[in-house]
Amino acid sequence: MKLRDLKHGHEGFPRVQGAGGVCTTQHADIQKEGDCEEIARSCVRAFGRIDILHNNVGIGTHDSSIVRLDTAAWDNIMDTNLKGMALTCKHVLPVMRRQHGGAIVNVSSIAAIVSYPLIAYKVSKAGANALTLLIASTGAKYGIRANAIMPGLINTPMAIEGHSTALKVPREELIRRRDAQVPLGKIGTAWDVAYAALFLASDEAGFITGAIIPVDGGQSGQVGGSEDAFGGLFR
Repeated sequence: MKLRDLKHGHEGFPRVQGAGGVCTTQHADIQKEGDCEEIARSCVRAFGRIDILHNNVGIGTHDSSIVRLDTAAWDNIMDTNLKGMALTCKHVLPVMRRQHGGAIVNVSSIAAIVSYPLIAYKVSKAGANALTLLIASTGAKYGIRANAIMPGLINTPMAIEGHSTALKVPREELIRRRDAQVPLGKIGTAWDVAYAALFLASDEAGFITGAIIPVDGGQSGQVGGSEDAFGGLFR
């Protein structure tokens, strides 16, 4: 597990160890290729191989519409959400090729395929989908699978507390508005995304590669979606 904030990583130790697992953490900045290369090296040093790469780093800091977006914000979002994902794949794939097997799960977003007003985040996630499909097609002959998850509206600190503060909307009101946008009637939880990732990384998904799976309560299936699919909160 590679993190910029080791404190949060250490908080997960008891859960992993309680389930009989072994967990290590190491500081890394996903925008730096040297750190991404060290992700692969340290995993091989610790465990002798790499069976799963789960790319779950993403930001939307200072994103805006295409006519208002600052180029520094664009670069920061793209470097984190897309380049960082590509760099971890770049350095993990040679290991998976040598061992002739492995599973990569990339976290994208339904923002990649529905109407969405924040340009850098949307483009970065569309790029994540394209990257996943490319790796799936080129990695198959090595026994490597690559799939992506597209979360919809999920109850996480970044999605709820972050936007509640920025938009000056009470937390419970924000959740109520977002629940109303989801066909199943309620926004998802981080566990919904985690269970999808667990399946795609598991042997049970051994015949699945190149899949882009929405985890969104049916939101992306609404024909002719609009920015209101996100509660009209980004205008």
